[in-house]
Amino acid sequence: MTKYESLEAKMYALGGPVNMLRSSPIGPYAFPIPAEFTNWRDEQESWRQSAALMDQSVHMTDLYISGPDTIKLLSDLGVNSFAGYGRNQAKQLVVCNYDGYVIGDAVLFGLEDNSVSVVGRPPTCNWVEYHAKQGNYDVSLERDERVLDSNKPKLTYRYQVQGPAAWKVLEKCNRAPIPDIKFFKMSEIGIAGHRVRALRHGFAGAPGLELWGPVSEGPAVRAAIVEAGEEFGLRAIGARAYGTVAMESGWLPSPLPAIYSGEKMKPYREWLKPTAFEATASLGGSFDTQNIEAYYLTPWDIDYGRLVKFDHDFIGRAALERLAGQPHRKKVTLVWEPADVISAFSTMFQEQRVKYLDMPGSQYTTHPYDAIHQDGELVGISTYAVYSSNARRWISLAIVNEAQAKPGTQVSVLWGEKNGGTAKSTVERHVQLEIRAAVAPSPYSVEARESYRPFGLS
Repeated sequence: MTKYESLEAKMYALGGPVNMLRSSPIGPYAFPIPAEFTNWRDEQESWRQSAALMDQSVHMTDLYISGPDTIKLLSDLGVNSFAGYGRNQAKQLVVCNYDGYVIGDAVLFGLEDNSVSVVGRPPTCNWVEYHAKQGNYDVSLERDERVLDSNKPKLTYRYQVQGPAAWKVLEKCNRAPIPDIKFFKMSEIGIAGHRVRALRHGFAGAPGLELWGPVSEGPAVRAAIVEAGEEFGLRAIGARAYGTVAMESGWLPSPLPAIYSGEKMKPYREWLKPTAFEATASLGGSFDTQNIEAYYLTPWDIDYGRLVKFDHDFIGRAALERLAGQPHRKKVTLVWEPADVISAFSTMFQEQRVKYLDMPGSQYTTHPYDAIHQDGELVGISTYAVYSSNARRWISLAIVNEAQAKPGTQVSVLWGEKNGGTAKSTVERHVQLEIRAAVAPSPYSVEARESYRPFGLS
C-alpha cells in the first residue's frame, strides 16, 4: 500500500517533480502485444510499400462521455473549436494548463451528437475526467483503462489498416466499394459479418481506416483482415515497429504533461493518485534541469498552434492569446549522421560505452528529452530516436528554435545522460556522445507530409 496520498504528496516527498520523474524505474511506454509478428524491418516497410495491420486495442485509455453537457465540457478544456462538432466526426483534442502549456492530446471520436470517446494515453483522459467530476456538467463517464492499468478485459477492439494497399484490403473485407469517407470522418463498413465503425486515416500517405467495435467481435474481424490482406502483402505490426511509426508521421506521442507546477494546478495534483500515470512515468535524457517548466511545451512547439481557435473560452486561452504573437519553436525531424551512429555502436566493444541505441526504437524512459546543440549553444530538444528501415537512417523528432528550423541546418544531439546516467534500471553506465544531425521537415515521410499533415485534424 502506497505511503503517499496523491501525486502532490509524492512529488514533494521525493524532492520535487524532476527528482521524482528522473528516479522513476518505469521505462518507455509499453505496447503489450507481440514484439514482432515477422521482423520489424519488413513490418516498418509495410506501411510504405503494401499494407500494415496495427492493433491499438490494449495500450490506450478510452474515456466514454455522454450527456447534454458533453460538448460544453470538451469546449471548456480543448484549444480546438467545437463549432458544428457531432456524430461521425473525429478531432485531435488538445488540452493545456492555465499557462498555455500542453497537458496532452488524444483522438476524440464523435459517437453520437452528445456522446464521444476520448482515446489516447492517460494524461488527457485524466484531465477531462477530473473536470467532468469536479465541474457542474451533466455528463456520465465510463472509463476503459489500458490493460497495464486494469485486470478487466477491454470493452473495445481497435485496429488500423494503413498503407498503399490498405484500401484494397478493406474493400475485399467489405465485399463492396467503401463509401467516400472524408479525412477524419467516420462511417461503417462490414467485416466478417459484423458492422464495424471506421475512421478515415492516412498517416502513411495513402487511404486507410481505424476500425473498432465490441471486443468480442475483435478476433473475427482481425482474422478476416489478415486473410484478405494475404494477396496484398499485409503485415501485422508488432510492438517494436509500432513504437516507431509516429516518428515518420511526425506525431509527438507523449509530451511531459504540464501539471507539476503552479498553484492553480495544485487541486488537480491532489486529486491524482500516487499510482497515476503522471506520478509513475519517468523522465530521462541529456536535457537536464531542475526547472520542471523547461520541459513543458506549447501547442506551437508540437505543431498544434494551427488547432488553437479563440472562438470559445477554455482553460489556457488568455495565456495562449499572449503567446500567439510571439516567436515559436518549430517541430522538425533530425536525421542522424550515420558515421556518428556507427561510432556509438562501436563503443560496445570498448571499456567506456555510449548509451545503448536499441533498435528500432531507443526509448528507455517514458519522456525522453535530449539536448540539441549548435556551436556549443542549446537550441532545442530531441525526443524519440528511432531507426527507420524506410529511410535507412536514424531519425528523431525535435523541437528547435526558429533560427535552426530550416531543412539542412546542421546541429548535434547529446546522446546519453550526465555523470554516467541515472540510477533507473533501464540505464546502464555510459558516457555521453555528440551525434551530428541535419534538420529535415516533419513529418519526415514525404507521403505523410503531403497527404496527411495538410488536412489539419481540426
